[in-house]
Amino acid sequence: MSTAPDSRAFELALERIANGSVIASEAAALVAQMTLVERMECLDGDVDFWPGLADMIGGGYVEHTFPGGSCARLGVPGITFSDGPRGVVIEPATCFPVSMARGATFDIGLEERIGDAIGAELRVKGANFFGGVCINLPRHPAWGRSQETYGEDPVLLGEMGAALTRGTQRHVMACVKHYALNSMENTRFAVDVTVDERALHEVYLPHFRRVVDEGVASLMSAYNSVNGEWCGQSRALLTDVLRDDWGFEGIVISDFIFGLRDAAASVRAGLDIEMPFRMVRAQHLAEQLAGGDISQDEIDATCRRIVTTLLRFAPVYALPGDATVLLCDAHRALAREAAQKSIVLLRNQDELLPLRPDTTVAVIGCLGATANLGDRGSSRVNPPYAITPLDGLRAALGDDQVSFNDGADATELARVANAADVAVVVVGYTHADEGEYVGLEGTAHLQSLYPPQTPDTSELLSKAFQRNQGGERSMGPGGDRASIRLSEADQALIAATVAANPDTIVVVMSGSAVIMESWRHHVPVIVMLWYPGMEGGHALADVLLGRVNPSGRMPMTIPTDEAHLPVFDRAATTAIYDRWHGYTKLAHDGHEAAYPFGFGLSYTSFSHDGIYAVTDEEATDVTVTVTNTGIAIGSDVVQIYAGLPDSDVERAESLLVGFARTPELAPGETCTLTIPVPHQRLMVWRLPERDWWLEPGNYQLRVARHSDDPTAVQFATPLPLPG
Repeated sequence: MSTAPDSRAFELALERIANGSVIASEAAALVAQMTLVERMECLDGDVDFWPGLADMIGGGYVEHTFPGGSCARLGVPGITFSDGPRGVVIEPATCFPVSMARGATFDIGLEERIGDAIGAELRVKGANFFGGVCINLPRHPAWGRSQETYGEDPVLLGEMGAALTRGTQRHVMACVKHYALNSMENTRFAVDVTVDERALHEVYLPHFRRVVDEGVASLMSAYNSVNGEWCGQSRALLTDVLRDDWGFEGIVISDFIFGLRDAAASVRAGLDIEMPFRMVRAQHLAEQLAGGDISQDEIDATCRRIVTTLLRFAPVYALPGDATVLLCDAHRALAREAAQKSIVLLRNQDELLPLRPDTTVAVIGCLGATANLGDRGSSRVNPPYAITPLDGLRAALGDDQVSFNDGADATELARVANAADVAVVVVGYTHADEGEYVGLEGTAHLQSLYPPQTPDTSELLSKAFQRNQGGERSMGPGGDRASIRLSEADQALIAATVAANPDTIVVVMSGSAVIMESWRHHVPVIVMLWYPGMEGGHALADVLLGRVNPSGRMPMTIPTDEAHLPVFDRAATTAIYDRWHGYTKLAHDGHEAAYPFGFGLSYTSFSHDGIYAVTDEEATDVTVTVTNTGIAIGSDVVQIYAGLPDSDVERAESLLVGFARTPELAPGETCTLTIPVPHQRLMVWRLPERDWWLEPGNYQLRVARHSDDPTAVQFATPLPLPG
């Protein structure tokens, strides 16, 4: 085989495809032109490990893309990776609210528009691959990376992840992560999750399949192991389920650095590219090939999947980026809209909100004046500015109407709070309390996976650490939360503020649920602000002043007690995941939530009328007429829950099976929504057949405002259809 340079080989293949050639055939021909060394190099990152690691430590993660899977001689571009999901991590870029906040919008169309904006900015940065479609299911709100995902329900996760995929894939290849059962952070490199087949297929995989069915280009494996096998080399997950059962034809990449342990095992399992550097495979794959642990046919099949995907998506990612879209007015307005729609009003006693335009406001607590955008791990986005709650209220009301006290001095706090009509106390978490955990404790055995160090690499690392020592680009500490209640200092701050001014609004910043039992009944207003992105302060002011009607709904259940949740031990190296978590666990165990999944208040009211259903073999379409029966313009979120009361198998009493958000409705205005309920969402995983089964019976469907809605409209749908 000739190895003469032909850097246009990939380009010429694209021209032939445009004229009718088959993509798979062109991919096979390109792989056939590669040398064996080139084929093996195609299966990992394009940068040597130690220089790459030094660059990453020194800040490279937010400076450039990370390449992998290329073959320069043939012009095969490979992937150029940049992370998310708050936006593009290569700075500067538009910073949207975290995914948990966007999950609270229940707005699929909005998430697709955010994906389109992120994809456009990625192209400006030179990326063709977005690693930010994170849809892991947080079994417990203490998981440090809950903020990177959309909520506790598989249907919400799947639909929002599919929307982000549609939007970003107008510009780049999207990657859905972390597959699978990844929801513990501090021990993510060590924990083994045991799960039975029903829980795996009914709870922890449906949202991944939804995004695969949407046509996502890639999938990232998780660090943890499942049922005794590391996800990055689990044939059961990467081939048996993903490729054979679901028909996935795209690229599987590893999570970064510790994503696999055994080069040959990972190839046999179906993992395509080890990211982000030349590491385990670069050291061991050739030796394992020579020893018979892996065959060249298996290496070639992996290369063909990579090249096929690159050819398939080239017409999208090869388009030039438009530099004018970066941080443009439209993207910043979109970030503000997302923050507005994500805000959840949990309590509004005596209708203290909305505030009058002449209200004087005291902002209390250091978080009120802090740019609090979320964790500082791989999802961090660095915008050129961030509007704090204090900034937003001062911009809306003027400096003379808004005072501030950080809460450090109790006497001064009382004076400032008492002097205002209303106090807004901002409490919650920061990147120091939750987020991606980058500590290396307990990973000494994994560090043996690194290529051997040399004096030159030691010097590289030393300079990298010096460059970023304690700098703004430094990660962490993050990790899983130590508690899902507010700190004692925050609780004391709330109590002191309420004592000085009974008209106190508590604004909570966090990445997931917060237990509020010690104080929620003592304050008139509670608002979930989440980590609201660069325009969050403006959005908060918009909602508090009634310029925008709050319409967010809780994407996670807030319980009254930690004991009502699954067990969570952030130091555990083994865990058992069953089917019960969030609202399904509370219902299963007979506990009432403080604030149920899907709950959120509004400044107006809505009625649900004219409900009817049309059923075919695949789905039941539920049609609902929604009317704004109140006094303010607003948007409603209609949720459909389903159960089978007389089931012969143990199953959840009621599960979310569909949802839709109305447009903004003026008082008296009506709209009609048709919400599809695919029958797949009603099925159970059956053993020993190992397939899906639609159990016959009268399924009870509820049109509701939240999972515990006592006013829900309920009706029966007999399934499956006769004949």
